[in-house]
Amino acid sequence: MDALGVGEGVIVADLGAGSGWFTIRLANRVGPNGLVYAEDIQRQMIDSITRRVERLGLTNVRTVLGTASDPRLPAKVDAVLIVDSYHEMEQPVALLKNVGRSLKPGGRIGIVNFTKDGGGPGPAIEDRVDPERVVADARAAGLALQSRQTFLKYHYMLVFENSGR
Repeated sequence: MDALGVGEGVIVADLGAGSGWFTIRLANRVGPNGLVYAEDIQRQMIDSITRRVERLGLTNVRTVLGTASDPRLPAKVDAVLIVDSYHEMEQPVALLKNVGRSLKPGGRIGIVNFTKDGGGPGPAIEDRVDPERVVADARAAGLALQSRQTFLKYHYMLVFENSGR
C-alpha cells in the first residue's frame, strides 16, 4: 500500500477483489474520508464482499461488477491494486488500458503476482505469469513501469503509471 501511496482520504480500487481480504485492509487504510472500489467479474464475489462490508460496518467501500476487459470503475482513482489475479485475466491489455483511463493524474497501478521460481503457495507453476509479460502487456496498454518491488517472499510487485500515450 505504501508503494502506491495509499493513505487517509485516497480513492483506491481493488481489482479482482475476490473475498475482499485486501478490500478490508484498504478500507481501514484510507479511513472514513477515502473510498475503496471492490471490483470483481464474478457476481458471487461481489455479493460476498457486500455482506462482509455490511457485517463490519464499513461505509467507505463500494462494490463494482466489472467485465473481463473493463473494470467499470465509476470514478477516477488514485491507485489500483491487483493481487494474485493476473494469471486469470482473459484480456489483460484491454483491461489494463481501461484501468489506466480510470487513474487520476499521477495515479498508480500495483500488480502483485506469484513468482515462477516454484516456491510457496499459489497456482501451479505453469499458470504463473512472468513479470516481463506483465510489463509488456502494460506497455501495450499505455502504462510505464515505475518500480519493481521485491519485499515479498513468493511474489513480485510491479508499479505502473500512465505513460502519456
